[in-house]
Amino acid sequence: MVRRRPIITDTPWYRLDIGLSDWAAESQQDLLRWYQQMLLIRRFEEKVLDLANAGLVHGPAHASIGQEAGAVGAMSVLSTQDRINGTHRAHHQVLAKLINAQTPQDFAPLAQDFTPSMIGTVEGLMAEIMGLKTGYCGGRGGSMHMRHDASGIPGTSAIIGGNLPHAAGYALADKLLGTGRISVSFFGDGTLMAGVSHEAMNIAALYDLPVIFFLENNFYAVSTHLREQTRETRLTSRGPMFGFPGIEVDGMDMIAVRRAMQEAREIITAKGGPVLIEAICYRFLHQSGSRPGSEFGYRSREEEQEWRARDPLAITASRLSELGMATADQMALLDERARAAVEEAAARLTEPVPNGNGLRIPERLWPDPAEIDEHIRGDLSELKGQRFREIENFAAHELTPTKYISAASQAIARAMERDPRIVIMGEDVHRLRGGVSGATKGALERWPERVLAMPIAENGFVGIALGAALCGLRPIVEIMFGDFCLVAADQLFNGVAKVRHMFGGGFPVPLVVRVRVSPHTGYGSQHSGDPSGLFALFPGWRIVAPSTPFDYVGLMNSALLCDDPVVVIEHVALFQSEGSIPTDDLDYCIRFGSARLARKGKACTLLTAASMVETTLDVVQTTGIDAEVIDLRTLDPTGLDWSVIEASVKRTNRVAIVEQVARGLSLGGRLTQEIQRRLFDHLDHEVLHVTGSLAAPVVSAPLNKTALGGPERIRDVLVQLAEPRWAETRVVA
Repeated sequence: MVRRRPIITDTPWYRLDIGLSDWAAESQQDLLRWYQQMLLIRRFEEKVLDLANAGLVHGPAHASIGQEAGAVGAMSVLSTQDRINGTHRAHHQVLAKLINAQTPQDFAPLAQDFTPSMIGTVEGLMAEIMGLKTGYCGGRGGSMHMRHDASGIPGTSAIIGGNLPHAAGYALADKLLGTGRISVSFFGDGTLMAGVSHEAMNIAALYDLPVIFFLENNFYAVSTHLREQTRETRLTSRGPMFGFPGIEVDGMDMIAVRRAMQEAREIITAKGGPVLIEAICYRFLHQSGSRPGSEFGYRSREEEQEWRARDPLAITASRLSELGMATADQMALLDERARAAVEEAAARLTEPVPNGNGLRIPERLWPDPAEIDEHIRGDLSELKGQRFREIENFAAHELTPTKYISAASQAIARAMERDPRIVIMGEDVHRLRGGVSGATKGALERWPERVLAMPIAENGFVGIALGAALCGLRPIVEIMFGDFCLVAADQLFNGVAKVRHMFGGGFPVPLVVRVRVSPHTGYGSQHSGDPSGLFALFPGWRIVAPSTPFDYVGLMNSALLCDDPVVVIEHVALFQSEGSIPTDDLDYCIRFGSARLARKGKACTLLTAASMVETTLDVVQTTGIDAEVIDLRTLDPTGLDWSVIEASVKRTNRVAIVEQVARGLSLGGRLTQEIQRRLFDHLDHEVLHVTGSLAAPVVSAPLNKTALGGPERIRDVLVQLAEPRWAETRVVA
């Protein structure tokens, strides 16, 4: 007979309710300060909307009016050192965190005006939203991308779900570095539906990370109601689903949120994290701008009026009055001072239009357009003083023959010995005697606690690595196959590639991504791509492709000392190849942007990298054509060794780019354009390009061979470049 036994979770999942006694337990001074912070957020956002309506905000203004209690209640439990992030709607959280960092410990809001540093905080955030150079990110981030690391704000993310893994990454760094901090990621109900949100929560739970996932459930993802987003509308269920507590709370009640945050922090201290808090709240306005949602037809005025009756400012004022902690006049004074701070900040950022009634932004406050490309990445000054070597710098007796993959394993383990901040993250990196390729073998033998196994969730763990890199670690992320970079594309390109520039620079992003590339193995169209050309679309990335064991060690060392994100392309065809590395020296570096002359020649120049270097050399040998072969080593277009390339092309006057990858992902088009721009007067032949087919690689052996750039195509190009008649015809013409 069928029996049905209920399955009950042991993970705490509950609604937290409070009473007036919880309010009474707080000090009068704190309650007044928190109330004034809520007023400040409200007046700040009202002013931002006024500025936007006047055309003084370029871009969106996602107001959080109605959600102030959650921000202030949450921030009341955090120190300046604790970290937060948010999404596109984060003014309230960011302003509360900023103002707390600048509020004197003995600040008495009834007796004192805002201090200059507190007003400066308001001004800095307003300037950023307005896109001005005095903003916290120099105006590059605007309303949706805000960072102030000194106040515990590593950076908000406008991509839905993108910020959750970052916060888990902050927490990973804090856990491994033993700082005692916690991190909080704020997001909305719509964000919870994004897959990467679940990836982040799952990994945070696996590693007991000290992070609070703070869900502001305001019932609408733009205009889509929660009931239209998910069948299970009890959103706190997502915590127990992954094995960590879920706490539901009234997000319109500041002290209720404070109590939930206090409980979450106590849970993390006693048992580890994470914790999910769902604050039930309501945004009074539409997704962006100053109009209510009812004007767009997706909710009723009656619904809005019901929630307006639960305005968190009114609730707080009522509690203060009921407890005898503030009179109406005193609360009006707090509001007056909050308004004055906001108006003073706005006045510093605007000026009257001559002979008019409006306002404009003073010219002196705009960023310099000439600086637009600054801070995409660093200047490599962190590598100054390193010992750069080439294999020619070592005597034969100082070298030992070593397989490529063994050199990779040794280099990574030695780097981890030098720097305790280096951790490895990826799928299966903790098993199989060094992961699927063996590259983590040395690390597992010596530093197993720093080799972190990840679930199949590339977007999630790349985002966690980014958060960790922003907070003190130097992660190495392994991507098992090149095509999987597309799974992690949001974090790799919207996140890692852009983070320095959009937040104004001045901070490191020390992240290394190792990508295995194996188009020749028959794994088919979804496991065979080389993403070098994809990374090259985003200049925040440095790209290296070592072709020898010696180069792997030197380039990996530079990558792990670099403050820019670096992707290391590892071609599986090279793994069992053998080359020499120093017997007793694994600490040397190779300069980024330094190509290697693999073969001198006069007939033409062939530019290539990784596994295609040896293939090209073999074809040159068999044809007998005296071609010069350059191993680029560094592939990012803004970091190529143009001095070596230009010198070679000026000697040979003919050049081809040799790649194996499918044509759509190739770098050749970019390089051809730049070569013609720089060297057109020195070319006696069109620039030729060896690449794969239009199709991605496939499983069938003969088809797969045809899909890749290989010896036959290299041979054809060599013959074309060596053919003298084209040049003679051109002269006659």
